[in-house]
Amino acid sequence: MKQLSGLDASFLYMETDSQFGHVSSLSIYERPPGDDAYQPLAAWRAQIERRLHLLEPLRRKLRNVPMGLDHPFWIDDADFDLDFHVRHTAVPPPGGDEQVADLVARIVGRPLDRTRPLWESYVIEGLPDDRFGILTKVHHATIDGAAGAELLVLMLDGDPAGDDVPAPEDDWQPQPEPSDREVLVQAAGSLIRKPGRAVLLATRTARDIGKATRNPVMVAAANQVRDGLRGPLGAVLNIGRERSPEGETRGPLPSGAPRTPFNAAITAHRRFAFRSTSLDTVKAIKNALGATVNDVVMAVCAGGLRTWLEEHDALPDAPLVAMVPVSIRSGQETEKWTNRVSSIFAALPTDEPDPVVRVQRVHESMVGAKELFDAVPAEALTDFAQFPPPAVFARAMRTATRLTATRFSSPVNIVISNVPGPRTPLYSAGARLAHYYPVSTIVDGQGLNITVQSYLDTLDFGLVACRELVPDLWSMIDGIIEDLRALGKAAGVDVS
Repeated sequence: MKQLSGLDASFLYMETDSQFGHVSSLSIYERPPGDDAYQPLAAWRAQIERRLHLLEPLRRKLRNVPMGLDHPFWIDDADFDLDFHVRHTAVPPPGGDEQVADLVARIVGRPLDRTRPLWESYVIEGLPDDRFGILTKVHHATIDGAAGAELLVLMLDGDPAGDDVPAPEDDWQPQPEPSDREVLVQAAGSLIRKPGRAVLLATRTARDIGKATRNPVMVAAANQVRDGLRGPLGAVLNIGRERSPEGETRGPLPSGAPRTPFNAAITAHRRFAFRSTSLDTVKAIKNALGATVNDVVMAVCAGGLRTWLEEHDALPDAPLVAMVPVSIRSGQETEKWTNRVSSIFAALPTDEPDPVVRVQRVHESMVGAKELFDAVPAEALTDFAQFPPPAVFARAMRTATRLTATRFSSPVNIVISNVPGPRTPLYSAGARLAHYYPVSTIVDGQGLNITVQSYLDTLDFGLVACRELVPDLWSMIDGIIEDLRALGKAAGVDVS
């Protein structure tokens, strides 16, 4: 048995009837040339089957601790059935992008079966140009973005003829499912050690924060928070300190997330939209402007969001606030199939009409956000998720997201993630991977997610939204691509 970390388990605890903890990907493949008998479903199933001994997350399931006394464990699924997880579907002719996206949206809008390993894979036929798709859902409790990228590489080949996969050392024999008593005994050992570990973690974190508070970035952030406090509390905390003039507060923190149509309670219904652009073109733009690829990606997302919000008469005067996931993997982890991720928060300049200035403002915002992130012991803070009792943790998470969506303003408008992917071609049973579109998750109060994945010389954009909050998601993603064209033109780069 392997116990889930507090961060892993949090993706289970946050689930409700409308928000789900799985993340997905839509891979588009080109059939092997000249092979008219190629069967995508059979080929994909065989591709996974011969690698199962390398893919630990695919054959393990949850075992809850009785009475919710501690976080669940991963155990072998003694009744593992590959055919349950690998499924077959299709879109009717002509199999266009919107038809595929509608199918994906329906599938990702359903929770995974917690009595089985937390993944599903759908082979989608009916696409034009002799292509097919594979939609894979994996629960975030199992992997984060970095582990997901490694899982993808393990599942695929680097050679169209197929890689040499080392044979398993012996036949897989699942461990017997543990009894309640065995689970409680295992959990008891963890529970006994928790107070001591909590004290050590608190001591280490206090020391790290003590060092961080001498960092000028942390001082600026603290001053920014104090400047922003009004009323009796602000008067007390700012005694003896000259307050900055109204509207002139500057610092590394975003000034607050304004309301938008997609910052509300979500339903279980999803929209999905996807597009691709040239990575080389984005690199040419970033070189012309002295920025980074991520700066350009976030700036064009801000431009597309600005256009969409203007069209809906909902553009706030203040910039939006984006949460940007950041991996905190050190390479020294003993367990790779787990979550080691934190986030930074940056202003997204949707209030800026000039696309070039938007890049500059994104760059400045991200530099300040990264400096603040580096000053805070993010790894230690994520480790604190180990200690709350699961029953309390689960209720607190669901209550927090619900209240954020219904009574309070969300501190974040949107999650934007830019994930670097493989730079060499990948294959599945001879079929060449052409695109890898991310399909992420949304939560109450944040009904829109933008994730970008690079593969070879392409950037693949995947947008996910609540169907009721953003019914015209294709309009938004087209606005992002149009903004990239406008930015390219301003930077002297042709965006075809």
